[in-house]
Amino acid sequence: MKYSGIGGQAVIEGIMMKNRDEYATAVRKPNGEIEVSKDTYISMTEKVRFFSLPFVRGIFNFADSMILGMKTLSWSASFFEDDEDSQPSRFELWLDKVFGEKLETALMSLVMVFSVVMALGIFMVLPLVLANFFRRFIASDTVMAVLEGVIRIAIFITYIKVISRMEDIRRTFMYHGAEHKCINCLEHGLELTVDNVRKSSKQHKRCGTSFLLIVMVISILFFMVIRVDTVWLRIISRIVLIPVIAGVSYEFLRLAGRSDSKLVDYLSRPGMWMQNLTTKEPDDSMIEVAIQAVEAVFDWRTYLNENFPGWENQ
Repeated sequence: MKYSGIGGQAVIEGIMMKNRDEYATAVRKPNGEIEVSKDTYISMTEKVRFFSLPFVRGIFNFADSMILGMKTLSWSASFFEDDEDSQPSRFELWLDKVFGEKLETALMSLVMVFSVVMALGIFMVLPLVLANFFRRFIASDTVMAVLEGVIRIAIFITYIKVISRMEDIRRTFMYHGAEHKCINCLEHGLELTVDNVRKSSKQHKRCGTSFLLIVMVISILFFMVIRVDTVWLRIISRIVLIPVIAGVSYEFLRLAGRSDSKLVDYLSRPGMWMQNLTTKEPDDSMIEVAIQAVEAVFDWRTYLNENFPGWENQ
């Protein structure tokens, strides 16, 4: 495997692929055509030198992915809006009057803040509260930290299982699989064709799903060591330490994406297994969308020539 530097995410009926400061979003429109939008995004880690430091860059890279993810998700959703001729409600008119051209940005910011607060409550605070019910039976703080972590992982798996029953989410997971397959196809020296992408793996070590699992595992290790007396202080510690945990987790994910070490591969396996929940096998039409997203921002032929001489003859 040769690191390519490209990455992306699934959107509604499409794929966003990013290479350095360029990104492209390809969407299969309701009429069957593929629409591709290309733009640039400058990461926070490039704008502020401090943000690019090891163990600091993780939280800002995560913020970048959320901002860009919301932007491309909103663009892809615009092709599937219902009843465009309907009259706006009074509330919609009021929002437009107050925010004007900045309405979309304001709504995206509100959604991101709400999503972060909900994620903190469900995946950080709730496991602590549930684990606290067992404190009267368990004296060991170490066991309690492990129990809290197990509950956190169980909630995450249950959440993914529930939402994957929705048709739109299931199709998004299929596009997620197409994204991984395209990257794996190139990083293993194969020409970017539908056939080659189809036979490539839908699991990749740099996946955000792996990142979330790493965060949950590392949080267990942190909370084994950091101990406070009251429930409220424990809740605060879970929230305050998120940037630190995310920073450490990002460094491991970054290492895993660039390393062929057997030890790193072994440590990456749980995250790869977890990806079976968030990636599904795509159909050929989804692979075609993913290929167009890649080709809009990445010269894969030059990459293969530099890293896999003779790939044309394979």
